[in-house]
Amino acid sequence: MRFRIFTEPQQGASYDDLLAVAQATERLGFDAFFRSDHYLVMGDHFSGLPGPTDAWTTLAGLARETERIKLGTLVSSVTYRHPGILAIQVAQVDQMSGGRVELGLGTGWFQEEHAAYGIPFPHKRFGMLEEQLEIVTGLWSTPVGSSYSFTGKHYTLLDSPALPKPMQPRIPVIVGGSGAQRTPALAARFAGEFNLPFPQFSEISEKFARVRRACEEIERDPAELVYSTALIAVAGRDESEFARRAAAVGREPAELRRHGIAGTTSEVVDRLGTLQDDGVECVYLQIMDLADLDHLDFLAREVVPQLT
Repeated sequence: MRFRIFTEPQQGASYDDLLAVAQATERLGFDAFFRSDHYLVMGDHFSGLPGPTDAWTTLAGLARETERIKLGTLVSSVTYRHPGILAIQVAQVDQMSGGRVELGLGTGWFQEEHAAYGIPFPHKRFGMLEEQLEIVTGLWSTPVGSSYSFTGKHYTLLDSPALPKPMQPRIPVIVGGSGAQRTPALAARFAGEFNLPFPQFSEISEKFARVRRACEEIERDPAELVYSTALIAVAGRDESEFARRAAAVGREPAELRRHGIAGTTSEVVDRLGTLQDDGVECVYLQIMDLADLDHLDFLAREVVPQLT
């Protein structure tokens, strides 16, 4: 099982805050640093100050200030960037990082942030996602010296030089969600990883099975995909430390235990072991208190070694 740190900077974080977490992620041996791609604070517990940071601008900076960890989004919204621009941005950050970028791409859902910053929010966005996945992967895979064209309902590209190219031969694409049919089909066609964000624990096995069936329907080996999940992580060496960390992020201990990777060391290890039994190969640990680097240290030293 691989472990990745997943942050939510829209809740309040500067670039320097994110840099500190990313460098701790690398130093402590985690596999990757990921961030959300949002522009507006959610809920009442966090202030959102000093204001939003852009995901791909952040990752470009981190590409030059880290050396080993993977870097990516969970997930970028199709509403924010035209696919040609997105393909250029991601390829450039991949070059800047020496080939360590992964792209999570989704439909977007947070209508209020679109209104706040004047970003169009179409009612129907799944078709946009399908076309963007086809375009970005098509641009990256077009041979140098050839051109790429695409005509769809939402986007048209004519004789694009399909440059620049990423350093990786194939940037890993992450597709996720809880849809019963269309999402598994998209993952089977385009993804290197399928992610279940904040699932009900009882549903994980069946949702992974749907993706495997979708792969088989197009004669793709289901084992080619990585099966992952993202869950809030709040843990402590004892009950008082756990309760303190739960209060710091405005969550109740009992609720966290029901829905997250939460509790004392043994509880967290047991939860992760159950996820592993359900087929989870990679876990994104959602860390909400970015100032608490001791939390990352605890997870790296006390929890991760028991699962790897």
